[in-house]
Amino acid sequence: MGHVQRVRSHFALPAHRRVRGLLDGEYASVATGRGPELADLREYVPGDDVADLDWRASARSGQLLVKRYVAQRRHTVLLAVATGSDLDAHAGLGPTGPVTRREVAVLAAGTVGWLAVRHGDAVGLVHGDATGFSGLPARPGELHLERCLAAVHDAPSTAPADVPGLLDHVRRTVRRRTLLLLVVDAPADPAGAAALAPAIRRLQAQHEVLVLSVGDADPTLAGTAAPAGSRAGSRAGARGRGGARLLPRWTRTDARLARESAEAEAACVAALAAVCTRAGAAHAHLDLAGGVDVPRAVLTVIERSRRARR
Repeated sequence: MGHVQRVRSHFALPAHRRVRGLLDGEYASVATGRGPELADLREYVPGDDVADLDWRASARSGQLLVKRYVAQRRHTVLLAVATGSDLDAHAGLGPTGPVTRREVAVLAAGTVGWLAVRHGDAVGLVHGDATGFSGLPARPGELHLERCLAAVHDAPSTAPADVPGLLDHVRRTVRRRTLLLLVVDAPADPAGAAALAPAIRRLQAQHEVLVLSVGDADPTLAGTAAPAGSRAGSRAGARGRGGARLLPRWTRTDARLARESAEAEAACVAALAAVCTRAGAAHAHLDLAGGVDVPRAVLTVIERSRRARR
């Protein structure tokens, strides 16, 4: 099954029907001039183009009337995903077993991308890690979106993510205003979140920024693992299948460890959310361990962005 098809399958569920229509009408505005659909007529005012006059309607009403059309505005959506070894860590347990952060990132980026291509918008990609960044130009269509998601899914995991570097790369290379979706790993500590504040603030000044942070799996749960090079793996002890590191078995019943781990991640997420709020960017945290539904979380972050624009 392709990545776009997986994303689309989530919207067949009744709970997600509202997501499918979320952006309906968001890219249309009524204006004088040429357009694909006539909206209404209004009285002529000096400065209007005489070519827009509706002479028949004007003759019937006894006053000059100008045609107004629904002008479609197409946007560019840029998916910026911090790839690297951190994405191979587990984000939580799904119905069929452990789910990696990479799978969550692909689903989140794919959800926004799919909503965009349904409206004929162009979708582009920037991704990378500490070794460098690359991407795909913005183009419309599901086939191109599939290429973008495949690039994230197949990105190398030999180096750690570099979120500050990714943000700086976007700032330097993307000049056109976009709807910018940032999919990043949750910061390792509150100070790490605070360090991102200047970059997010600069990007928000140029783009409309949505931030999705991907959470860690509960390290005390059986079946969760992280690769040796990842942040979670560096905190772990024994090595499990496939070179993954697992916490010692006794930790899985340690309530204090579970509580402290949850509190530490909550503090990091709260710090990142505060940074985004101050910058005017919308943020949502994708925490499978906390039962978060990814498409619902994407709906939440887009709705927050819509409210902020009003």
